[in-house]
Amino acid sequence: MANHKSALKRIRANEAKRLRNRYQAKTTRTFIKRLKAATDKAEAQELYKKVSSMLDKLAKKNIIHRNNASNKKSKLAKFVNALG
Repeated sequence: MANHKSALKRIRANEAKRLRNRYQAKTTRTFIKRLKAATDKAEAQELYKKVSSMLDKLAKKNIIHRNNASNKKSKLAKFVNALG
């Protein structure tokens, strides 16, 4: 266990950030599932805008790698464009 006051604070701060990051990542995964389940193209396009923004934010905060975000956005864009 940590001996310094600052180390104890860092442990608390890291735990809070970890929980926030997990929440944001899980929320994004839920929206991706919702988008993949969409059958209406207009609805899917609206969801895609939201999901794309969420993925960009996760990448910006280093919760996921930027290439991972780009890859997901690309696959989802293909899916949305294929709807008809």
